[in-house]
Amino acid sequence: MELISVKRIWELGEHNAFTDLILYQGALFCVFREGSAHISPDGALRILRSVDSGDTWQSVALLRSTQADLRDGKLIEFQGKLLLLGGGAHHDKSGLQSYLWRSKDGVNWSEPLEIADKGYWLWRLTAHQGSLYGIGYRAGPDGDTRLYKSDDGTVFNTWVNIFNNQGYVNESSLVFHENSGFCLLRRDPVWGPEFVGLLGQSSPPFTQWQWQALDKRIGGPVMFIYQSRLLAVVRLYEGQIRTALVEINRDTGAIREWLTLPSQGDTSYAGVVLWGDTLWVSYYSSHESSIASHAEGPKEQDKPKTMIYFAQIKLAGEF
Repeated sequence: MELISVKRIWELGEHNAFTDLILYQGALFCVFREGSAHISPDGALRILRSVDSGDTWQSVALLRSTQADLRDGKLIEFQGKLLLLGGGAHHDKSGLQSYLWRSKDGVNWSEPLEIADKGYWLWRLTAHQGSLYGIGYRAGPDGDTRLYKSDDGTVFNTWVNIFNNQGYVNESSLVFHENSGFCLLRRDPVWGPEFVGLLGQSSPPFTQWQWQALDKRIGGPVMFIYQSRLLAVVRLYEGQIRTALVEINRDTGAIREWLTLPSQGDTSYAGVVLWGDTLWVSYYSSHESSIASHAEGPKEQDKPKTMIYFAQIKLAGEF
């Protein structure tokens, strides 16, 4: 395994974060949230495109809402179109709504469609045998997660009403491999003591899941299969907070860190594209910036700037 290159591909927003990546019609598309702060009413989803395997990038779309802070865009190809999933935190405090946009070219996008149940943040979509699956989470002391399924990319029905409620469960990543489903699920010690992540496994029709506690806390998970192994890019918390490529032991829940990307502080939320033995990764980090110095000392609002990065990793070889 080898880190071939890392480059900064966007820094123009005041806060740039929460990425995803896809290869569509021969081009790479990267989506991320752009706003004035980590949480701010002006959150918008910006889309970059590269037609030369990530060497150069151009901004091709910016999706805004007058009603909500748009967050955590996720891209997936389904039935010949590019879909963009995102969450909208409404300004009127009425709750979070998941939205879906459609595009034929990644540049021109439809109006947003409200999907899933209001209050459940549908985090990411995964295609399997002609259907879309996704896990929504509802935050709060009595929160839980819910598994959704859609056969048409428009109507999302509840497939498992209470998917997991073992602590504050939230962000997730689903993969399907050799007639099995796997779910990487984040937990945080907010409304309870549980903090290590969870790995779920299931067989068709994916209504019954068995759970294994991991040995580490994770954030912003995206999981993929390589040579029948469960790999993921996650935020790791012990020591210096960082974005890392890890392998997950499906039997023991042990996480092995194989590669650390240049990162620290406010970081992670990666997108991945596997092309043969090459892994393309988008992520964000604040490691290249620092608090500005002023004659009167640093100001409270001056924080390390988060920027968007694109990495190429060679997976071939022993690891």
